[in-house]
Amino acid sequence: MKITKDLYQSSLVLLTDFYQLTMAYAYWKSGKGEQEAVFNLFFRKHPFEGGFTIAAGLDYVIDFCRNFKFESADLEYLAEMKSQDGSPLFEPAFLAYLSQLQFSCDIDAVEEGTVVFPNAPLIRVKGPLIQCQLLETPLLNILNFQTLIATKAARINLAAQGDPVLEFGLRRAQGIDGALAASRAAYIGGCASTSNVMAGKLFGIPVSGTHAHSWIMSFDTELEAFKAYAEAFPDQCVFLVDTYDTLHGVKNAIKVGEMLRSKGKEMIGIRIDSGDLAYFSSQARQMLDEAGFPDAKIVASNDLDEQIISSLKTQDAAINVWGVGTKLVTAFDQPALGAVYKLSAVKNENGDWEPKVKVSQQSLKINIPGLHNVKRYYSQDKAVADMIYLEDQEIDPRGVVIIDPIDPTRRKRLMPAFYKEEILLKPIFKQGEKVYDRPSLTQIRDRASKQLEALDKTHKRLVNPHLYPVGLEENLHHLRMNLVLNAKKFEGEHEES
Repeated sequence: MKITKDLYQSSLVLLTDFYQLTMAYAYWKSGKGEQEAVFNLFFRKHPFEGGFTIAAGLDYVIDFCRNFKFESADLEYLAEMKSQDGSPLFEPAFLAYLSQLQFSCDIDAVEEGTVVFPNAPLIRVKGPLIQCQLLETPLLNILNFQTLIATKAARINLAAQGDPVLEFGLRRAQGIDGALAASRAAYIGGCASTSNVMAGKLFGIPVSGTHAHSWIMSFDTELEAFKAYAEAFPDQCVFLVDTYDTLHGVKNAIKVGEMLRSKGKEMIGIRIDSGDLAYFSSQARQMLDEAGFPDAKIVASNDLDEQIISSLKTQDAAINVWGVGTKLVTAFDQPALGAVYKLSAVKNENGDWEPKVKVSQQSLKINIPGLHNVKRYYSQDKAVADMIYLEDQEIDPRGVVIIDPIDPTRRKRLMPAFYKEEILLKPIFKQGEKVYDRPSLTQIRDRASKQLEALDKTHKRLVNPHLYPVGLEENLHHLRMNLVLNAKKFEGEHEES
């Protein structure tokens, strides 16, 4: 099957916040537009009060950057914008500049399917200020949503304990784009298939589905409906049994299952979409087993999420497959990841990088300055800690201390020589040219699975997970503290004067 790349074939450069364009114009007016800068995209808290997050959306970012250009229709629209006095908002010379703008940034990013943690960058963008600024909104839009959904899917799959999870969320998703992105991200997070046929075509995700209550209701009897469906699809019969009376529906499914068997076919199973799922699944299992259908699957749906699935598991519900829709594709209990995009360094006239820090009364909102990367340390294939470090800083293999960026009293000493290490930010673009070999969606999904396997089970608890160690290398911690203190000192002097 040919899998579509470049989902959007034309530029989406105007998919941005208005202030990104006004800042770009002001950078151009002030002569700073081509000044080199570094921005980092990161999030501050795990979603769903969890202990891990799954990165997703990089493939969309690659498509966006490859098609980054201002087309004639974009420029015509911008030329029509007026300032308060009725004059054109943007000078013709600026629009001419935009017409010649070619994407030339370096982008380093965490690969999709990687387990990631707060404050560590998911994407680092280095290049001219104007380009870096114009990338902020679309990158956040793409990564915030897909990372959120991939994480939700991973949590649901953990709750299912190895049972297949089917994503059924298209009809409840936030629009067409939201539905496609959610199906893709849910597959990365571990879902076995999607009901979204367009996502199947575009991304190569397996598609699955049964039939609706309307199919049953269109016939005079439930049994007649089951028989007609079996004639149409004798090799993939999963009967929805709760249109009228669930247990009577199971009896009708068994009758049609026997009819199929007499023709050399086998009923795959039944689906229950309402009522007491623990009770009805157990009763259905007993009925199916006694009738000689021990291999028939029981599929459950009906507003499921990881908490409900966990509860049903503790009740010994006889459910083999889980259909999850609304609460997965909408990230029902947390509608946004909250990732941010912050300037961390600019290049001065001497060609040196100057680290930049945003000061806040909330330590959570103080960004990490400089040109930095992330190393993950492994012991016997288990992830033990992530270190955020300055790329030009030499790391002593005999010992390093990492310091929590929010609570500096939380520290961990590592001896890098005794661990395997992985640098998490990988080159994606160099001076605007793609240098990254894009993996298939299946490979991304496999990476997510392996990354979760490398994470200790205490970090994967759905409730009150253990905190995974992520810290700043000591030199980066001191740089950050000095910049904050200097900024506060300057602030105080300014107030006194």
